[in-house]
Amino acid sequence: MARRRQAVTIKHVAADAGVSLQTVSRVINDGPNVRPAMRERVQASIEKLGYVPSIAAQRMSGAKSYLILALNDRERTIADWRKREGGDWVDQMLLGGMLKCAEYGYRMIIELVDTHNDHVERELGAAIAALQPDGVILTPPHSENPLITKLLAERHIPFARIGTRASGPGIALTMDDQGSARKATQHLLELGHRRIGFIAGPADYSLSGRREKGWRSEMVNAGIDVEDLYAVGDFGFDSGLRAARKLLQQSSPPTAILASNDQMALGAMQVAREMGLSIPHNLSLISFDNTPVVRFTKPPLTAVDQPIAETASRAVELLIGNAKAGDEPLVIEGSLVMRESTAPPARPGNE
Repeated sequence: MARRRQAVTIKHVAADAGVSLQTVSRVINDGPNVRPAMRERVQASIEKLGYVPSIAAQRMSGAKSYLILALNDRERTIADWRKREGGDWVDQMLLGGMLKCAEYGYRMIIELVDTHNDHVERELGAAIAALQPDGVILTPPHSENPLITKLLAERHIPFARIGTRASGPGIALTMDDQGSARKATQHLLELGHRRIGFIAGPADYSLSGRREKGWRSEMVNAGIDVEDLYAVGDFGFDSGLRAARKLLQQSSPPTAILASNDQMALGAMQVAREMGLSIPHNLSLISFDNTPVVRFTKPPLTAVDQPIAETASRAVELLIGNAKAGDEPLVIEGSLVMRESTAPPARPGNE
């Protein structure tokens, strides 16, 4: 029977490097008062022996955990996973966050917390106690939940708030929802559309309001009345069906629709087919988020690409660098990815 390999301990490293246990500990925990030559010697022994510092021991010594904790909305994330509809918010957040963490020798862990739960503080407190992260990333709607931000601030845990422009503690970052909606609306206006409908997301996500504001401001600047061009969904496919029917069954329907996320845009696309409308000949359609599914629709959807990976990466970088909260949120700009779902409006008689 093969013998189990003996675990390498800090004592083995100290013996190999010919230094004290205290010196090895200071090197591992990036402590002061260690000469460069001594630090290199200890590091060489660590690499030679394949020693992996114990996280538990590091925590007991009061050192960093080298963990960044990202919180995502439990209910919506699990619902999306179960539906398997191609959403990749978590994937993109891990892509940007984990790669940036790896550059600095950190690890990233995601926890799902229900922001509407009366016990949200208890849930978050338990996660923090178990993981003792060096920093926390909050995503919508957690990034604007005062119970969560207050708890982190009181415990002096650095945190970044993605998707918010609200004042408060922590480092705020936005993906320029308002500016992206303006770009999408400008594109449709430049194609010649005047009746441009908008399907908004739920009010408990502040980004919904910013996207609406971007669309509304461009329409007003163009001198267009938007009273009957607005509908509200909940980011789900079925709500996109209802909102699109409301817009398209009018006596003077829109010739283009900007939907506040991909799932609602897919709902609008289905309604258009049911009504015999060809995309983009009879109806131009733009979605938000640019998840993988929009590349495989017929036609592929023009979409606002949300820079989720880049934003998560920047949040990690700021937390590790001990950045201070600024007066204004850091803006990571999105882009408009052109595909085949937009075209000039059909002329009367050419439909």
